[in-house]
Amino acid sequence: MVFTRRRVAVFVDGCFWHSCPTHATTPTANRDWWVEKLQRNQQRDRQTDERLHELGWTVLRFWEHEDPVAAVDVIERMVRQA
Repeated sequence: MVFTRRRVAVFVDGCFWHSCPTHATTPTANRDWWVEKLQRNQQRDRQTDERLHELGWTVLRFWEHEDPVAAVDVIERMVRQA
């Protein structure tokens, strides 16, 4: 989700695809490939965050398991402040 006028970018990261510290799992079949793939996903996330920050954006990331009402509260607060 993007609030272009306020330069706020919101990401909701899946626990599997982005290696949530609480819920991350690694498949046992083809394990080496999956480990590399998931690490690349995390690296891309960090690069995206850095690039957006360089361009003056506020980046908000939430895990899929987080309370959506709490996430909306944070998003609203940041959009209003920006």
